[in-house]
Amino acid sequence: MSAQTVLAATLVEPGHYEIREYPLPAPAPGCLLVKMEVSGICGTDKHTYQGYVGQYGGTGTPRTVPFPIIQGHENVGTIAAIGGDGRYTDFEGVALKVGDRVVVGPNVSCGTCYYCRHDFPYYCCENTVDYGNNISAKDPPHLFGGWSQYLYVVPGSFLVKVPGELPSEIAVLTEIMAVTVGLDRAKQISAFPNESFRFDDSVVVLGAGPLGMCFVMKARMLGAGTIIAVDLSDYRLDFARKLGADHTIHAGKTTEAERLAQIRDLTQGRRADVVVECAGVPGAVREALEILRVGGLLVEAGNFSDMGEISISPHRHLCAKNVRILGVGGEEPAAYGPSMRQMARYMRHYPLVEFVTHRFGLTQVEAAMKKSMAADSMKVVIDPWS
Repeated sequence: MSAQTVLAATLVEPGHYEIREYPLPAPAPGCLLVKMEVSGICGTDKHTYQGYVGQYGGTGTPRTVPFPIIQGHENVGTIAAIGGDGRYTDFEGVALKVGDRVVVGPNVSCGTCYYCRHDFPYYCCENTVDYGNNISAKDPPHLFGGWSQYLYVVPGSFLVKVPGELPSEIAVLTEIMAVTVGLDRAKQISAFPNESFRFDDSVVVLGAGPLGMCFVMKARMLGAGTIIAVDLSDYRLDFARKLGADHTIHAGKTTEAERLAQIRDLTQGRRADVVVECAGVPGAVREALEILRVGGLLVEAGNFSDMGEISISPHRHLCAKNVRILGVGGEEPAAYGPSMRQMARYMRHYPLVEFVTHRFGLTQVEAAMKKSMAADSMKVVIDPWS
C-alpha cells in the first residue's frame, strides 16, 4: 500500500471478504475525509454477511444490499480533511476542524421527499442511503463504510463531536444507544394513564446483545421498574445484570411456556408492561406479543433486515389484548449528542469500558464477524490501523 491508497475490508458477496486497495480521495466541497479509529459490528452487518440482503421492505422504496460494499456504520474517527473552504459544523452547531474526533451518523436523507418534508425519521425517506450498508464500493470515491482506513463523508451527512472524556471504545456505541430513542417515544405515548411506558413499569428485553444491552441501560435511566433480560448466552446475561437488569432468563434452558410463567411471576401475574425485541429473529416478535400484558407496548427494534415472516392471531395477540406496537427502523440524529453525554456520565456507574470485548484488524475481518456471533462476545469492533 502506498501513501496515496487506502485499505478496506470489502464484502464482495455474502460470506466473502476481500482486502482491497482504493485511491485516497481528496474531499470535494461539502465533504470530509475521516481517519477511522474504530467501527462496530452491528446485527445488520451479521445479517448481510449471512445473506439477508433485503432492507426497508415496508417502505415505498425497498432495497437490496448493492455489493460490493464496505461495511461499518458505527463509526468513530478523526477528521483528516475538510473539502471546500474548510468550514464544517456538526449536528449541534459546533464548528469542526481537522483533528477533531467525531461520530459519523450512518444515514443521509434527501431532504426533499414527502417524508423528509413532513419531519419523518430518516428511515422513512424515499431516497435515504446508509454508510456501510447500502452504498456500493464499486464507484469512486469508494470509501463509504467504516471497515476502512478512511471514510468519505458526503454532503447531507451529520456528524457529532465526541466529548473529550468519552473513550472511543464507548463512543462507538453511540449509534445503537441512539436507537433507544424508541423508549423515549414510548414515554411520549404514556401521556394517558392506561398507556405504557410509565414510571416503574416492567420491561422485558428480548436479546441481550449490544442493542438490547443499550435498551436495558436506557430503560433504567428512564425510570423502569423490574427489568428482565432474555438471551441465549450466560455471558451476556451476566453483563445485563451489571447494566441494570434485575432478572435474567436463559432462552436456551427454558421453553417459551416456562419463560412466560417466570415473567408472570415477576409481574404480579399481569405479564410485561413493555417488551423490547432486539433478538433480531421473527419468532421473537410473536413471543413478545405473548409476554405483553393487556394494553402493553411492544418496541420492535431487532428486525431491520428481512429475516422472514411469522404467523400471529390478530384477535388474540393484537385486538383482544389492545396492544401497542412501536416499530423502530433506526435512530434519530438529535439523539446522538445526548447519547454520548449520558454515556459519559453513566460510565461512572456502569462498566461501559467493558462493552467492547474484542478488537480486530482489517485482515482479521472474517474472524471478527464470527466472534461477533459467539456467545462470549459483546461489542466486537474493527480497528483499521491495527
